[in-house]
Amino acid sequence: MITLAVETSCDETALALYSEEKGLIGDVLLSQTKIHEEFGGIVPELSAREHTRNLLPLLDLLLKKTDFDLRDIDFVSFTLTPGLILSLVVGVSFAKSLAYSLRKPLVPVHHLEGHIYSVFVEKPVEYPFLALIVSGGHTDLYLVEGFGKYRFLGGTLDDAVGESYDKVARLMGFGYPGGPILDRLAKEGKETYKLPRPMLDDPTLNMSFSGLKTAVRRVVESGEYSKEDLACSFQNAVLDVLEAKVLKAVQLTGVKRLIVVGGVSANSGLRQRFRELSNLEVFIPHIKLSTDNAVMIAYAGLERFKRGIVAPEDINPEPNMPLETFGRLWS
Repeated sequence: MITLAVETSCDETALALYSEEKGLIGDVLLSQTKIHEEFGGIVPELSAREHTRNLLPLLDLLLKKTDFDLRDIDFVSFTLTPGLILSLVVGVSFAKSLAYSLRKPLVPVHHLEGHIYSVFVEKPVEYPFLALIVSGGHTDLYLVEGFGKYRFLGGTLDDAVGESYDKVARLMGFGYPGGPILDRLAKEGKETYKLPRPMLDDPTLNMSFSGLKTAVRRVVESGEYSKEDLACSFQNAVLDVLEAKVLKAVQLTGVKRLIVVGGVSANSGLRQRFRELSNLEVFIPHIKLSTDNAVMIAYAGLERFKRGIVAPEDINPEPNMPLETFGRLWS
């Protein structure tokens, strides 16, 4: 079976051709970072406009790159939820148009489900496992007991980790996206600032990062500070919270397999910290698969199609459907 996958949940326009038998046939991705950089963050209207402008040229590029006949696909998989609604509308409309013109089925995928199964593109993981999803819009812990069987354990009550990185970078006078900048600076600094670890001792698996951001602001407003040391102090505080919550989840569930996925899983400090957890079996995808991409959507789409899951032609995007709800509705 072969699928064409469409991913437009945020500011990455991505397509992939994926075969169940042979794996990845080819993929293309166009980032909008340069466009949103001057605004210090993603502008939804601009993101949707760029998706509209680029999807057809990217499809043409993908087909030329792979020398593939689009009529040979078995179905179209696409990101249904969650994401920026305008961006999702463009991607879902594109997927529906392709499926209709080719007379092929439509298969919906949850964006977070795609991230979870980005690890499986490289190597399957035995169930059950814990999933830490860290990105610009999400910081969540799930227990995954099987495909489509997701149990939410806890998550951020305010800022997502990626969002916190961007806000802290902006406070320190850096551009967007801030995550890679702070990660690079943290390698050159030392933990000299005593920053809080919000909800570290809270009995739940919930997290909070807005207070940490406020503490960084106080340091910045004090006048003189080392950007390298502040970046290191901030990153260590974030990683301490994430590690503590993961270890608490292991204690509560007894599950010692962990995957770490989402855009922030590309952070070198995070990758090193979790790979050093000797009492856990840890899986982190290649950096190319950590950020938003269509390959992960294709893999999850194949798993859904094999289970007979097909969407109606009039399906519409959902900006905020929880993963566990999606798993129950589309199973």
